[in-house]
Amino acid sequence: MRNLKNIILTLLAGVLLIACTGKDEHQHAEDGTSYTCPMHPQITQNEPGSCPICGMDLVAAKKQTAEKEPASSYTCPMHPQITGDKPGSCPICGMDLVPVKNQASGNAAASIMLSESQVQLGNITTRPIRMGQVGSSTVLTGRLVVDQTQADLISSRAAGRIERLYVKETGQPIRKGQPLYDLYSETLLTLEQEYMLALDQVKAFPGEKQFASILEAAKRKLVLTGLTNAQINRIARSRRLDARITFMAPASGTVTEISAAEGVYVAEGSPLYRVSRFNSIWVEAELYAQEASQVKVGSPVEVRVPGTAAPIKTKISFINPEFRQNSQVVVARAALPNTKGSLIPGTQATITLPAPDNKAFTLPLDAVIRDSKGTHVWVKTGENTFSPRMVTLGAESADKVAIASGLEASDTVVVTGAYLLYSEFVLKKGADPMANHNH
Repeated sequence: MRNLKNIILTLLAGVLLIACTGKDEHQHAEDGTSYTCPMHPQITQNEPGSCPICGMDLVAAKKQTAEKEPASSYTCPMHPQITGDKPGSCPICGMDLVPVKNQASGNAAASIMLSESQVQLGNITTRPIRMGQVGSSTVLTGRLVVDQTQADLISSRAAGRIERLYVKETGQPIRKGQPLYDLYSETLLTLEQEYMLALDQVKAFPGEKQFASILEAAKRKLVLTGLTNAQINRIARSRRLDARITFMAPASGTVTEISAAEGVYVAEGSPLYRVSRFNSIWVEAELYAQEASQVKVGSPVEVRVPGTAAPIKTKISFINPEFRQNSQVVVARAALPNTKGSLIPGTQATITLPAPDNKAFTLPLDAVIRDSKGTHVWVKTGENTFSPRMVTLGAESADKVAIASGLEASDTVVVTGAYLLYSEFVLKKGADPMANHNH
């Protein structure tokens, strides 16, 4: 009887053990418990056992209650600016795109912290934002020309025939009072006769003021035709008429043009010589309409002429108020001193117009990241911690750009390594740094 009782108790204990084991397995199944190898996590199963690769006992590991969140986008590890919503290859390097997840928005999510070694290896440097001038200078090609205010046109004072030219070549320097040409003129002969008749009348009637006035008028006519006082006095002394008169240079300078020739008849007022002085010279440049709007009379410019050691600083003295004929350019002019005569008309010159004087926050071009979302920079917010900041750009030159808005005077900005920060942020956090910014 006692044996039968022991057998029954043993059977009941076995049934209870099986029930508890089934309940525990059912509970494990419901809890999502699985078993995996510590060395080979790809080996998983729903019950204890050994790893078929290394033989280690499998350890219990709970499955995630939520399914793995699928990748929201794909990007290239080498070119993080390349993104897509499905797997593919990078169009730049051909690498497979890797999945990334979107991160939560907020200032904390939009910042990245690097180690000291990463900062050094990435050559990430910063500097405080500062004011500067942005804008490139305008360089124009000009030409040296004769200063027309320093040029004299010598014309014939009377009709007649050129008997002789004393200066027959251009480029010859002349002095005031130097003989230029001989002119045979019957008109001058008549004026000489009037002058000598007036002299005789004054001599015959010395007390008559009327004859004195006639003499003065006759002498003035000879002066206005180009005769000097010495020539007039010589006529009065010699009492001899001369139809061939030598005319003198009215001013000193260099002969730049000769329009006369020996034996040619000329009318009164016909041009004979052009004499220029080169102690001052002009430089002229052609400006298009958009360039002319940046220049006004008095604007400072720098002129570089081949053969001169340093640029010549001067100011715009004249701007043509109308376009040059059959073109869309206007002419701007500046005067240059030429006391040594080293500047030669016809020489090409380079005229530099200074950049507009506009002060603004400036940064190197490499500090600004440009993408489809806009433009942003990286601002240092803590020790080796950086956050992106959306900015609006202003004027831009060859090496720097003005920041119109988005930064303050107290900000410290990354000036080198900005693209590395951008790439590191995309790879670590799987998101565009400016994805949550309003544009």
